[in-house]
Amino acid sequence: MCDTLCVIGDSGTLFAKSSDRPSGEVQWARTFPRRAAGGTLRTQYLDLGADPGASALTFASQPAWLWGLEHGVNEHRVAIGNEAVYTVDDRRAAPEALLGMDLVRLALERGDSADAAFAILVELLETHGQGGSGWEHTSEPYYSSFLITDPSRAWIVETSQRSWVAKSVDHGGAAISNRLSIATEHTHRSADVSAGADWQAWRNPKAPTGIADHRLAVTAACAASAPSPADIVRALRDHGSPDGTLPESVGDDWSGVTVCMHIPGYQATTASCVVELPNDPARPIREWIALGSPCVSVYVPAFDDALAPELGTAATWNRFAALRDRVEADPTRHDELARVRAELDPVETELWEAADDAATDPARRRSFAATAFEPVAAALDRLGV
Repeated sequence: MCDTLCVIGDSGTLFAKSSDRPSGEVQWARTFPRRAAGGTLRTQYLDLGADPGASALTFASQPAWLWGLEHGVNEHRVAIGNEAVYTVDDRRAAPEALLGMDLVRLALERGDSADAAFAILVELLETHGQGGSGWEHTSEPYYSSFLITDPSRAWIVETSQRSWVAKSVDHGGAAISNRLSIATEHTHRSADVSAGADWQAWRNPKAPTGIADHRLAVTAACAASAPSPADIVRALRDHGSPDGTLPESVGDDWSGVTVCMHIPGYQATTASCVVELPNDPARPIREWIALGSPCVSVYVPAFDDALAPELGTAATWNRFAALRDRVEADPTRHDELARVRAELDPVETELWEAADDAATDPARRRSFAATAFEPVAAALDRLGV
């Protein structure tokens, strides 16, 4: 389960995603340099033949055991995230093929605009299909929806095996979660979907939309409010309660499955980001990257040419996971979280201010990234993880 949103304005686009995965699964932040053509391209389960090469990925959030990505940004200022969706097509009967995370990475590697990435993604989908488990230790296949953005355009793409529909967003906000959200308003579609067809007919009636609806209400409201990066971070930390305390349980209406997700022993938010994609080519891409659950993490600033290396290690992810486990074990689900935030909030504020000061100078951006994690590590030391 995941949540993705974007806001397209006159000066560019804000993109954000929180990735909800098995609670023990490491997900790190990496960069990938340009890759020359040659050899055979191997995704998680498929060989795709001759490798055409790849654009650089300036930020990629990757579950440690997978080839594909939960979300990322390329050198052309394209950002993509995906969501699991449940449809009438039997996902367990599908042979191993492409994962939604493979499609995220492939579209980022090959797309130099949102339009191009959209066309590449659906062509790969129609050619190869989707199939195979997206979880390491259990068989859990799923189909995907995608939010594809650049500084001036976004595409929402929803899929079921090789079928798909899409619509563009040219201004304002949009959000997706773990349900089909397009009905008849699709402007592009696969050949087996007729114009005007109600895409909701593809929704699995046994899969309740409530598992996504509470979260989608929060992220859609945020996207519609012309938010700042700080506003988006507050939405990504939402626990569904006015005081921010963790949910005690999952209700019959799926309340308790919140944007900052805590379902102990099953799933949690394991990575999160906010990305600024400016229209002005002289301005750098900016990123705010959190490992683990947003409520017990720091959104560490980064740039397209400067990413703190500690964000790419399992050891760092595990420190934040230990904090999450400690907070979830707190009977009140409040006192320990308040203690954690008292340590981390001042660090986050100071890092954001320092990144603002460094943003206009490439050398200062690189210098900032080289030491950005040091105050975070010191705070984690004080918290005993």
